[in-house]
Amino acid sequence: MSDPQHFLDLDKLEAGALRDILARGNELKSAWTTGDRPKSFDGKTLVMIFEKPSTRTRVSFQVGMQQLGGMVVVMGEQESQLGRGETPADTARVLSRYADAIMIRTDDPAKLDDLAAYATVPVINGLTDASHPCQIMADIMTYEEHRGSIEGRVVTWSGDGNNVAKSWIHAAVRLGFTLRLACPGSLQPSEDVLNWAADHGGDIHQVDHAEEAVDGADLVVTDTWVSMGDENPEMRRQILMPFQVDAKLMAGAKDDALFMHCLPAHRGEEVTDEVMDGPRSVVWDEAENRLHAQKGILSWCLE
Repeated sequence: MSDPQHFLDLDKLEAGALRDILARGNELKSAWTTGDRPKSFDGKTLVMIFEKPSTRTRVSFQVGMQQLGGMVVVMGEQESQLGRGETPADTARVLSRYADAIMIRTDDPAKLDDLAAYATVPVINGLTDASHPCQIMADIMTYEEHRGSIEGRVVTWSGDGNNVAKSWIHAAVRLGFTLRLACPGSLQPSEDVLNWAADHGGDIHQVDHAEEAVDGADLVVTDTWVSMGDENPEMRRQILMPFQVDAKLMAGAKDDALFMHCLPAHRGEEVTDEVMDGPRSVVWDEAENRLHAQKGILSWCLE
């Protein structure tokens, strides 16, 4: 039996694999739109483990699997023995006997790694506190639908150097675009991921001011400032306010620059209504493409 094709983090896959996944997602989106609706996953089952709340990840994976003929089993934190002391290794061994793929959304990336190490079916990273690769695949798909290849373009991240920012760093290295990171000094991405990017020839720039970071940018991206479990939320808001994406900041980017946010958005904090609902915002296309990107990931994992 060949080793399963896991989707864990973008740095663990080469550009060719990422391009294959994107192509599959685009093909399946086009097929669904034109009424050609293959049941590629007929007889297959995806188990999803959620230790953190979810809207887009849960619905997009469940709908995507079902649209392609598959079945889905969803387990929350209180429904899985993972939350009662069973090891990820034992969970992986058992679920591999029942299902064709496992998706997990958890705080601890070590759980994801342990599942993948012991599962004999593909394991998919639905988000950890360290990364969010599924989101970035949808973001790349969305940008390229609107503006063509992202290779050689300039992407600006303004805000917290969090798990989504880390996956953007991975994507910049693998897919060949420039990434400017405008983050407060205390909320920079980890040195580990920045060193990895430097070692792999990434065009990554840490910029002190958001206004400098957006100059000539093709895409401006942000994320919520306060997530569950973050300490001192009011202090974080004060630190991050200079990095808010408003109309003035967007005016510093290219005239045709796009705006993205992975959602949920806290309007009036990391982004203003004027930008969120403005003509350069593609956040709803981005959210829709979570569905199509997940189909591409599932197709690649289950081939």
